[in-house]
Amino acid sequence: MTDIELTAVTRTQGSTQALKDGTVTPAGFPLRFEEVPVLVRGFRRMVRGLEFGVSEMAFTTYLCARAAGVAFTAIPVFLVRAFHHSAVRHDPAASGLRGPRDLEGRKAGVNRGYTVTTGVWARGILADEYGVDLGRVTWMPSGDEHVEPFRLPPNVVRLPPGADLAGLTAAGELAACVGAVDDPRLVPLIPDAAEAGFAALASRGCYPINHLVVVRNDLLAAHPGLAAALFTAYAEAKNRYVGRLRDGRGELAAPEDRRYRRVMEITGADPLPYGIGPNRAMITELIRHAVSQQIIDRPVAPEALFAASTHGLAA
Repeated sequence: MTDIELTAVTRTQGSTQALKDGTVTPAGFPLRFEEVPVLVRGFRRMVRGLEFGVSEMAFTTYLCARAAGVAFTAIPVFLVRAFHHSAVRHDPAASGLRGPRDLEGRKAGVNRGYTVTTGVWARGILADEYGVDLGRVTWMPSGDEHVEPFRLPPNVVRLPPGADLAGLTAAGELAACVGAVDDPRLVPLIPDAAEAGFAALASRGCYPINHLVVVRNDLLAAHPGLAAALFTAYAEAKNRYVGRLRDGRGELAAPEDRRYRRVMEITGADPLPYGIGPNRAMITELIRHAVSQQIIDRPVAPEALFAASTHGLAA
């Protein structure tokens, strides 16, 4: 059989290095990677134009896209995981917030869109661990949503174009902001936020998934072995990386390297498990947050999100 070359987008990181440099290739389906320097723009191009055969994708964007009928399907390859206790930031003097519950009745900015996965997880943490009534906060995203048909819930109001999210937060016009906002005036609202994330992992297994991999439906229909071949290749690349982490090879130069090493120390397990089975609890939790935050209308079974040929795979 002639190999079928597919266009693909994913960031270069430890778990994908062997795929990006060609050391590992999906059997029968070599990947031609397109470099998209700002990865979220790749997500948008995939959601709105199906420009690639295979693409890394933010998990909540995928949930929205599936609900809107976008013609791609995920495989349970979870490329990025992170802790989000530090994602809610404020200026203590300007905000007057003494703790997370004080957000109720106030306005909080959101970097980029309301459906950004970091924001979904951060709001879920505020609700689950700190008792915040999310419906009593006015959430104000600074940008639009990748999935154009998505309609904002009543308590979500978009900021004017070009609004300075960090400046509005530092001035106290927004009580806090959620997401990647780099400003020395702003500090995490949750005390000892970095350690709080690892503590949540140790106490309740909270280990958020941010990104997965999607494949165009027309390709999956035309090539029944594609989903499993991709899963196998991504898993092999990841396992090589995890082996280096476990053996202490490499300098752990990237922040995620150190994070995944710490996860291994806490759990004694693979810090990047792939497959539905090992990740069912976190998949289900993110679906729950997406429903409660009015991002999708109803819960969906984890298996319904992933290509059928990958349901029994784990790595």
